[in-house]
Amino acid sequence: MTHAIPEDTSPTLQNYEELQRAFDHFNSELFDGQLPSCLITLQREKRSFGYFSHKRFANLMGGTTDEIAMNPCYFGVVPLVETMQTMVHEMVHLWQAHFGDVGRTRYHNRQWADKMESIGLMPSSTGRPGGKRTGDRVADYALEGGRFLQSCERLITADFRLSWFDRFPAPSHVAAGGQAESVSLSPAVGGGAPPIAASPLVASMVVTQGLTPGVQAKKQTRSKFRCSCGNNLWGKPSLAAMCMTCGSLFVSVEQTSFSATEPAGVAASDEAGGDPEKD
Repeated sequence: MTHAIPEDTSPTLQNYEELQRAFDHFNSELFDGQLPSCLITLQREKRSFGYFSHKRFANLMGGTTDEIAMNPCYFGVVPLVETMQTMVHEMVHLWQAHFGDVGRTRYHNRQWADKMESIGLMPSSTGRPGGKRTGDRVADYALEGGRFLQSCERLITADFRLSWFDRFPAPSHVAAGGQAESVSLSPAVGGGAPPIAASPLVASMVVTQGLTPGVQAKKQTRSKFRCSCGNNLWGKPSLAAMCMTCGSLFVSVEQTSFSATEPAGVAASDEAGGDPEKD
């Protein structure tokens, strides 16, 4: 069944209706409708796909609600399924805040990782197969045939889309879209080429800083790397190094979609995101 939004709907209502629709869909199919409502916001965190913050907002009656923030800079430059992964990633943080044991701030623990895997998203410190399932900065990738992709396909089949996107993404945002694992997924689940590459109209509207609209960012000669304990180093993109403190490999943050936590209870999907993250 299609879900048409009246043409005279304001951009604000249209944008948030679409995001709320995605939340409600995944809440019903992946969480059995268990999750409480939250406030979905748009935040241009410098290097983050999105984040979760527990009890971030309060109202005049003394009530509180959680926040799921989505970064609109990525809407036009990553496959739709990637944005939906961010939404569900943060929904798992919401689930854990209400029904699980969050543990140390910013840390993605085993309970969180198990919940992610149970709904079809594999936690990975690199955003690719082989990464660590737990840690301060953990991304994810969709499991072929898993519940998330099945649910995403039903959402896409119902004519779902994100109508509005940021026209001025940074080159790092554009590069992240071209390097996302989801470009290898079927268009039926929202994978494949990102909007900027798949749609001439989107490409003509997007103006990237220092780039011709619709063109991928040039490969950087120097990259930033980060290990599991948060140490950083810079070097050539092919650099291979291990942290002597935590024993983990340094991973290029320009090529990953991590998840971090912000002030007091925030799980940020892109606090290292130019170098995008999820949390």
